[in-house]
Amino acid sequence: MSAPVPELRERATACADRLCDADEVLLASHIDADGLTSAAIASSALARAGIPFETVFSKQLDVEEIASIAATEYETVLFTDFGSGQLDIIAEHESAGDFTPVIADHHQPADADTKFHLNPLLFGLDGSSELSGAGASYVLARALESENTDNTDNRDLAALAVVGAVGDMQISDGELVGANIGIVEEGIEAGVVETGTDLALYGKQTRPLPKLLEYATDVYIPGISNNKNGVLRFLDGVGIDLMENGDWRRWVDLTDEERQIVASALVKRAMRKGVPAAKIEGLVGTSYTLAAEEKGTELRDVSEFSTLLNATARYERADVGLAVCLGDRGDALERARTLLTNHRRNLSEAINWVQTEGVTREENVQWFHAEDRVRETIVGIVAGMAVGADGIDRGTPIFAFADKNEDEVKVSGRGTPGLTREGLDLSVVMKEASRAVGGDGGGHNVAAGATVPKGTESAFIERADEIVGEQLE
Repeated sequence: MSAPVPELRERATACADRLCDADEVLLASHIDADGLTSAAIASSALARAGIPFETVFSKQLDVEEIASIAATEYETVLFTDFGSGQLDIIAEHESAGDFTPVIADHHQPADADTKFHLNPLLFGLDGSSELSGAGASYVLARALESENTDNTDNRDLAALAVVGAVGDMQISDGELVGANIGIVEEGIEAGVVETGTDLALYGKQTRPLPKLLEYATDVYIPGISNNKNGVLRFLDGVGIDLMENGDWRRWVDLTDEERQIVASALVKRAMRKGVPAAKIEGLVGTSYTLAAEEKGTELRDVSEFSTLLNATARYERADVGLAVCLGDRGDALERARTLLTNHRRNLSEAINWVQTEGVTREENVQWFHAEDRVRETIVGIVAGMAVGADGIDRGTPIFAFADKNEDEVKVSGRGTPGLTREGLDLSVVMKEASRAVGGDGGGHNVAAGATVPKGTESAFIERADEIVGEQLE
């Protein structure tokens, strides 16, 4: 059997062997798009291998969550999209004989380790850009194939792995890179993933064409971005019919020739308005679509699919997101779409609030505290979307606080690939700054999160500002 990520083959095989030796497995996963796709990949692979399992989700794998897992009857626990950063706690339970952990993750590991630990960072691969949690789960799923006697082929699960990678913001310079490439190639071979060169705009499957361009602000084009009337004048000028049978046309509804006309006109407009060449290049990138999904739906485009998933588990409905990943195109999909409408409204209101209230600037970081105005499960998404908005510096790391409960506050940090190249590592910042005030956290160099005691926010920011300053000096 070929390995999608050769560097991980041996460890993945060991993890697969351990799972096959288990009488039953408890599968525990994170709640974001990467966590949901990780769980779907792992659950599909376990089912195909004939291994009994139960699935649970957690928004944060802390001491209490791990203790509750240890209190179950399960002797083997598979952690997906988290577990590495909590290995110091997990290792204590393993030593106590509570359970044997198998971990498929991509976050920065704690100092402790365990035998069945599948993480790209242990093998010289970047977990923030080259392989996601879903990618690690996919590598494990492929290793589980060898344990089956019925010629199981798990390459169809590459579709979910690509959704997880894109949902985890692993697009770099318009495309997936590193170990993700091998997974994309297997998805193409299996007939479940299609790639192409296209506009790098969100909503190509579902948004009416004017809204697609109006809301495209990653590359800000004066007179088009955030300008409803400007977009209509632009499209009228290029001669594209906007309506068909009384409905707005979407990007997916255009002919190849029409798409080329619009794309060329966008580039010319950007050049004429003085948009830097490097920014203009960002208008075009590699598109990833799921061949088995219906055109014009949220599931066809991997970016839109990942947003749909974020709208489920982040609102306590992980069961809905998992069901969609596993193929439910009936009640679960309809429920997910309802949740998505609510999610978009919440994000819009949150971004408007941040832009109105602004951020507080320190020497090396900027931050805002949403208190109870923003759900703590989406404050990280809000922070990422806020970067580059009016009054918010794209060249400075941003930290966002939101109340978690009466005693704790969630803090999320977001940077940019450019800042990480200069030395920023938010996983270190979060871990050290949160522990300095009695909390805990971790993540990736470009995005990380923590939980801290309420009332320690100022002390946290002071320490985080110091660490970021040291990293970027």
